[in-house]
Amino acid sequence: MSLDEVGELRAADPDAPETPLAAAAAEPAPARTPGTWAALRPLLLRLHFYAGVLIAPLLLVAATTGLLYAGSWQAERILYADQLTVDRVGASAQPLSAQVGAAADAAPQGTVTAVWPAPEADATTRVIMESPGLAEGETLTVFVDPYTAEVRGQLTTVGDALPLRAWLSEFHASLHLGEFGRNYSELAASWLWVVALGGLALWIGRKRARKAGRAALVAPDRTATGRRKTLSWHGSVGVWIAVGLVGLSATGLTWSRYAGENIGELKDGLGGGTPAVAAKLPGAPASDAGGEHAGHGAAGGTQEAAPAPAAPVDGIGLDGAVAAARAAGVTESLRITLPAQGKGYVLKEQDKQVPVHLDAVSVDPADGRIIDELRFADHPLLAQLTRFGIDLHMGLTFGLANQLALAALAVLVMFMVVWGYRMWWLRRPTKERTLSAGRPQPRGAWRKLPVTLLLPLAAATALVGWFVPMLGISLLVFLAGDLALGFVASKRTAKA
Repeated sequence: MSLDEVGELRAADPDAPETPLAAAAAEPAPARTPGTWAALRPLLLRLHFYAGVLIAPLLLVAATTGLLYAGSWQAERILYADQLTVDRVGASAQPLSAQVGAAADAAPQGTVTAVWPAPEADATTRVIMESPGLAEGETLTVFVDPYTAEVRGQLTTVGDALPLRAWLSEFHASLHLGEFGRNYSELAASWLWVVALGGLALWIGRKRARKAGRAALVAPDRTATGRRKTLSWHGSVGVWIAVGLVGLSATGLTWSRYAGENIGELKDGLGGGTPAVAAKLPGAPASDAGGEHAGHGAAGGTQEAAPAPAAPVDGIGLDGAVAAARAAGVTESLRITLPAQGKGYVLKEQDKQVPVHLDAVSVDPADGRIIDELRFADHPLLAQLTRFGIDLHMGLTFGLANQLALAALAVLVMFMVVWGYRMWWLRRPTKERTLSAGRPQPRGAWRKLPVTLLLPLAAATALVGWFVPMLGISLLVFLAGDLALGFVASKRTAKA
């Protein structure tokens, strides 16, 4: 065993008794220039420690609320079975116009804006309405049996989320604390990838220093005890879930308030914005409304429209629009937006499970002519990857398997946090002092970095901190607090 390995073992378990070899390791050694990893490791250890201690509570909350959200898809099917499913599958469906008429009669206070025909044989049709008294982003959804045109119920919805999932989604995003609450989720998402990648680098570096095999990276050491046992589980499980954590962080930031704006601008600058099908009728004035990628999951604000001609004569009706879209190859899980002033029908596929069906067309309500069509295959690659990432984050892409994977990931994050705090507890300097805390990596790690590494690292940190503001601001707070603690400690030492 080399002296370097002994030093690392000692750092991993500071309460271990001194051995002759460890004592020898403490003797002065000839000065030598440390390698890149040897210089960077203490800084990563200190950053990982502070991020783990201070950000871990937010990660624990995000994992808990995310676990609840992952289970909400199946809970919806049980809780709202009467609204979502029919009693008996009939031989043929009623015309969509008749189904919408039944919904309008059941909710005369609402204004129909969209229709989602039943995507499955035993499913109901959803008629989406704007209704007075609802909060911004909420709609009234009337559920209609497509075979009998019987109204199965009414619910207040947000997008495609029924009340339970809508509540859990907002709980996961902001803890129902409004814009202030969104800062919690953005801060957690901003640090999640830093904690995951930093921990992964430390774990791989530790195993390489010990010349351990690849199996030791992913399999916990069952012979270890105490803190080393906890560290073994913390490190190996971290390897299993690192990719998932980075993916959740990246996709979560697309919904965030500050980093999300920067990501959207970067996507648009790289030509990766999500395109929208054009629905303007020939001769109608141009609309300055934004595209559908204006915000993920956010309700678009109402805009004061310029004077426009009256709504076009609807010669083909809903059923004619559906027939035109199906003839153009848009057939799966349709969502139909009714014509507005100067615009035609917009029919989009919303089947987000693999293989996805996300094509869209717009149809002239007068004669059924296709105004525009947009195939998902023609979206920019960056827009496609964003769509896949968001749907994976929401548990859509692989259905139940996707939701179970998200639930497992959330549970493992909880274990990672608990193991991290347990290691901190076991590292406390005097075990008899039950209220003492674990010791972080010594200060001054950044001053030991060679200039050739310090300058590019500082530039990269500044760039990332600007692009992900919640990460940059909190990192500055950590640094200021650390400097203050160091100043206080030096004053105490001087007085002593």
